[in-house]
Amino acid sequence: MKMNSARRAFTLVELLVVIAIIGILVGLLLPAVQAAREAARRMSCQNNLKQICLATELFHESYRCYPPGRYQPRPGESKYVCGGREITWLVRILPYLEQVAAEDRWDYRRSYADHPEEVRTTTFPFFCCPSRRSVSDAVGDGLAVNNDTQWCFAPCGCPYPCSNSSSGNVSGAVGDYGGNQGDMSSGSTGLATDFYYGGNGNGLIISSRARCGPAGEPIDWVDKIKHRDATDGLSNTFLVGEMHVPLNMLGQSPTDAFIYNGDNVFNSMRIGGPGVPIITNLNDDGNGLVSWGSWHGSVCQFALADGSVQTLSVNIDTFTLGNLCNRHDNQVTSLGQ
Repeated sequence: MKMNSARRAFTLVELLVVIAIIGILVGLLLPAVQAAREAARRMSCQNNLKQICLATELFHESYRCYPPGRYQPRPGESKYVCGGREITWLVRILPYLEQVAAEDRWDYRRSYADHPEEVRTTTFPFFCCPSRRSVSDAVGDGLAVNNDTQWCFAPCGCPYPCSNSSSGNVSGAVGDYGGNQGDMSSGSTGLATDFYYGGNGNGLIISSRARCGPAGEPIDWVDKIKHRDATDGLSNTFLVGEMHVPLNMLGQSPTDAFIYNGDNVFNSMRIGGPGVPIITNLNDDGNGLVSWGSWHGSVCQFALADGSVQTLSVNIDTFTLGNLCNRHDNQVTSLGQ
């Protein structure tokens, strides 16, 4: 009996159908994989916020107050005219993030720009949101703005550096989390009462006036915010949240600012409320310089002073946002929105 040795092969049409089916399956699977990866990144971001929050609360336990966001005198106030170019609160909490050696390399009396490059550029994964950057990308170059800088104002009335006045072309660590400076209810019109001057913020991590030493060096801070100052309740007040950084501006100062540099309030702090919503346009480089914002799509994440981490819609009502930023406006806000 003669065996039929002919082999049946795929026709071109069948091959194209198989390829089309595989393409459809990949197309269906890819968004699910991307969504799973983003969910993991967002969870990692939540963990970062939790670590920073707990470290800040441990600082409060040690010093009986929150760390100063930065040193900044008020115009026309001669008693506390020192400081303003030193480090931010993120350096002060490093020992409570198991980074004692890194914190030891900073001198709180010296200006940020006077520290060695290897000190200014040292950063850590817990300061970086994985949806935005890795720790290897968390170093930028640019101008370290000083107190003589001329300021421009965004439509919200918020200041940002608009001149090239600087203390030199330096490098520094950048990051994604900022302390809650409050809202704009104390003003932003060029007066000594404006929210970004020492002691005027109504958040929990605010600019503070420095207490001056015999040589004019800052040796302590005056405006010490404590738990009891959050009269709206720790569970109703932001402590730290995600800072907006525009797309395509990573590592570019001052838009993506040096988080250890206390020259500018918005290097390591943010505000929110009427006129300053959470950013929804990721390309915003105007009001966005002062605002909260994330790269998580439709949500932005915050740690409250009670240690909880909350995920909020970027479209949250600005009055509600302001209530959560202001520690003592007597507007207790539910987070059930």
